[in-house]
Amino acid sequence: MNAHDLSARLSELLHREHESMADFLIALADFDRRHLWRDLGHANLFSFLHRDLGLSKGAAFYRKTAAELVQRCPEVIEPLRDGRLCFTSVVELAKVLTPENRDEMLPRFFHRSKREAREVVAELKPVEAPPRREVVTAVRGPAPSAAAAVVELPVAAADATAPAQPPESAAPCGWPAEHPDANSPRPAAHAPSSREARGESVEPLSADLRRLHFNVSRRFLEKLEAARDALSHSHPGASTEEILEAGLDLLLARSAKRKGLVQKPLAERRPSQPDHIPAAVKRAVWIRDGGRCQYPLESGGICGSTYQLEFDHRKAKARGGRPTKKNIRLLCRAHNQRAAREVFGDALMDRYTRRSNGELFDPASVEPPGTQPPRAARKKRSG
Repeated sequence: MNAHDLSARLSELLHREHESMADFLIALADFDRRHLWRDLGHANLFSFLHRDLGLSKGAAFYRKTAAELVQRCPEVIEPLRDGRLCFTSVVELAKVLTPENRDEMLPRFFHRSKREAREVVAELKPVEAPPRREVVTAVRGPAPSAAAAVVELPVAAADATAPAQPPESAAPCGWPAEHPDANSPRPAAHAPSSREARGESVEPLSADLRRLHFNVSRRFLEKLEAARDALSHSHPGASTEEILEAGLDLLLARSAKRKGLVQKPLAERRPSQPDHIPAAVKRAVWIRDGGRCQYPLESGGICGSTYQLEFDHRKAKARGGRPTKKNIRLLCRAHNQRAAREVFGDALMDRYTRRSNGELFDPASVEPPGTQPPRAARKKRSG
């Protein structure tokens, strides 16, 4: 069975899953409406789902909530049946859906994840007078310097600026120079390999306010206090949010500069290597591609990822491809590597793989000392 046949099979099975879940919820709603769980000796529907059907407490709660919602608004069945309404967002939908607002409210939850659904609910029913606080507590774990921080972050805040980090050789008093910089290369064993959540949790409080909870090291807290002192003149009494946002502004400004996205581009191009992608080309490509991976999908459309984007040559640089706007496109790293394999083949590309920290590594050690990997294996990153 090839990829297309298996894809069709998976699509069919997913449709059956949606159909089965919708039919199950219809039957469960009728079961609950008639209180038939009483005849089986249970005090409520949740007890029946958990004890007799063997569902976990979480799964039982979701199905109980969905069954009650079906009884109030039967219109949710069809979106569940065709997949427009995600089952995990039903609990959030139940908080705001009524027979009076169903026509307007229901579409707002279509194709929403649980987190996105929570954000919609927070916008519609914001927490009244949410407390603004910062809490730091020590936690027990394998790293003795670990700490936990709870920070409430509004999505939109006033612009802030911060001074650049002083060099290590001239670190002022209070700057934690003995600690490695956050931009230093990470050991391969500890470097994150994906965009998966790393212990953070975000709780929507209103349309603009979020509570962010995450673990940090003692090194982070020392740098945070040093940054607070550094901003004490321009931002006296700055909150943790303001300090972090100032640092993020600098980081994003540096990233934009690497992409050529500057407010005042140079009128004349500076001399550079012939195979170097000019800043003007990077800027034009980034704007044209909307900052998203342009790799075409078999089902239509593009990948659209915004993670680990790189500038890719449509016609490979090793085969004479020029760094022009027409020949350059944005690809995420995974699709950039795949595009290289499509051109040069797996046998060549397997000789050069990237460590998780981005360094090239030849597992077979097939190249003599002092030689360079082929250009196909050296990728241009967007920053």
